[in-house]
Amino acid sequence: MLDRIGTKWTSMVVKVLAEEAPGELRFADLRRRVPGISQKMLSVTLRSLVRDGLVARRVEPTVPPAVHYRLTELGLSLEGPLSALRVWAETHMPEIDRSNRLADEAPSSPT
Repeated sequence: MLDRIGTKWTSMVVKVLAEEAPGELRFADLRRRVPGISQKMLSVTLRSLVRDGLVARRVEPTVPPAVHYRLTELGLSLEGPLSALRVWAETHMPEIDRSNRLADEAPSSPT
């Protein structure tokens, strides 16, 4: 489960849907509000979130079908921990970047 909820795209999709809660967003609107996500990656992410019970999917029987997504109660309960993780990452990103640069610049040694 952690490998799915810990991804960049899952965090961003949950954040956008939480901002809309308790309302819904259509696929195209969601894609516009998640910068840089491809249509395929959004589809994969939403499919995983629906499967795990974090997002509800509603299809309107129109031509073409209108598909709406919203966070479930379980999904809403995930936004708090994900938000805390985003804040932690933003706060510590300079330190992490510095550590990565030092590691990249250091001569490689056998492990």
